[in-house]
Amino acid sequence: MPVRVTLLAAARSASLLAERFDDDRPLDHTGWHEVELASPALVPLAAAELRYCAPTARSRGTAEALGLAPLSQLALRDCDMGRWRGRTLAEVTAVEPGAVDAWLRDPRSAPHGGESLLAFISRVGGWLDTRPNDDGATVVAVAEPAVVRAALVYALKAPPSTYWNIDVRPLSTAVLTGSVGRWSVRLDAVA
Repeated sequence: MPVRVTLLAAARSASLLAERFDDDRPLDHTGWHEVELASPALVPLAAAELRYCAPTARSRGTAEALGLAPLSQLALRDCDMGRWRGRTLAEVTAVEPGAVDAWLRDPRSAPHGGESLLAFISRVGGWLDTRPNDDGATVVAVAEPAVVRAALVYALKAPPSTYWNIDVRPLSTAVLTGSVGRWSVRLDAVA
């Protein structure tokens, strides 16, 4: 039987207008409130045989608030944004407009000195492909929305540029069923 991986996007940690690259802020008040409201629908995820989370504060906080007792996975970390880490897109664009344009156009580009989009998608896909698929194992992983987007691009074998067209809201889930190189996708809404 194939493995079933439920990816849960972490709750919010800041206003979307204040979002920063490779941000590691903990859940804010709104994020905690959203987890509380969504918990009746999400608590059943704790029944998964394997429970993971990204090493970010908001991923851990979301998982712990739901009682998942997750194992942190470095492969589920957000894209390494190098020298852009902690800055907003507007801040970077004001100083390095050509670099931002190259980064958005070319999935192999990493003008920030970190990880390219292609490398990020491959890393997340590599994690996905190494999940045990013994007798229909069930897995839940709480990660940043960017990680969920990367997993969807990988699972669908879509062009890397598709990444920019996927919107993953906090606390939304995507269920991937399959095994190495053969994934099907189901999207679920919580709220």
